Amino acid sequence: MKFIHTADWHLGKLVHGVYMTGDQRHFLHQFIDVVEEEKPDAVVIAGDLYDRSVPPTDAVELLNEILFKINVELNTPVVAIGGNHDSAERLSFGSSWYKQSKFYLSGKLVNDFRPIHINGVNFYLVPYAEPGMVRHLLDDDRVHSHDDAMKAIVNRIEEYLNPNEPNVLVGHAFVLGGATSDSERTLSVGGSGCVHSSSFDPFSYTALGHLHSPDAIKHDKIRYSGSLLKYSFSEAKQEKSISILEMKENGEFDLRTRSLKPKKDLREIEGHLDELMDPAFYEKQNLDDYLKITLFDEGALLDPINKLRQVYPNVLHLERRIAVTDMKKKSSFLSMKEERKELDLFKQFYEQMTTSEFTEDKQRVMTDVIEKVLREEAMK
Repeated sequence: MKFIHTADWHLGKLVHGVYMTGDQRHFLHQFIDVVEEEKPDAVVIAGDLYDRSVPPTDAVELLNEILFKINVELNTPVVAIGGNHDSAERLSFGSSWYKQSKFYLSGKLVNDFRPIHINGVNFYLVPYAEPGMVRHLLDDDRVHSHDDAMKAIVNRIEEYLNPNEPNVLVGHAFVLGGATSDSERTLSVGGSGCVHSSSFDPFSYTALGHLHSPDAIKHDKIRYSGSLLKYSFSEAKQEKSISILEMKENGEFDLRTRSLKPKKDLREIEGHLDELMDPAFYEKQNLDDYLKITLFDEGALLDPINKLRQVYPNVLHLERRIAVTDMKKKSSFLSMKEERKELDLFKQFYEQMTTSEFTEDKQRVMTDVIEKVLREEAMK
């Protein structure tokens, strides 16, 4: 059984003030060509079809157009779930009759964990849901974090799961250890938004959405497809792709990826202003790409962004290297100052609470602890 795993389309996405709908349409028409060529038994979309709960009209029309072509014109079953950017209620509209054309859309988590059967494979659909909603739905007071919620859901799924058949979970979650990017919305404060990979042990394959890199996590049976396009400059060096799986009867599978070409790439370039405006440099560039430009020049520059846009019309972000360096130095200084302040406070507390000396060894241990906490805070 062959299926295509994709996710995080984020239709209606706004990147640095530019709506990406035209770029998304160009990309999705290539995606349709792949579906037509590969002839999969199903297309799996693991959440975040839209970028916001109330998407713009052209994003709704684009989704309708693409899903109609895949599901109706190409007669390909679609398995899709809602993500944290989607409106569960809006996506759920019409889902009961969609099934008649083998369009299985689960926008909102319900207390029914029976699988969708397609050509010998069982698909379990787990749309994004907050822990509080899962706690109420399952009447389980032990659910307080996303990890608790996923464990409770998988426990319910296991009531229906046949371990002798291929089982695929389609979910939208942040697996502990996954690599994030700037365009992903934080699921919750601290570590409570993370899900441990062990939750997915019962499944032959877990098709995930949420993290935007296909390489966000290294695991034999858990995979993020990655986002449709690059949606932030932290993703500029990522190679976006779609995952194509061929599932065997024993649950083993072969996986390969296909990369599609965006209408305009999202890239970073750097150099002195005169260098970037030199035809010897820019004639080798794709000038229509979305760009972040870092200038090495020191001193005042007269209207550099408009000069650059005469050659590179889609400059989305401009910064000066000296300003970035100064910001890093300031951040480092503030971090050192914060660390010093925390250490002094702990030393005062220690001396008030004990009669022991706050030795250099103890100070080193506490410094390591403070540094670790500050690093973790900076990553949130």
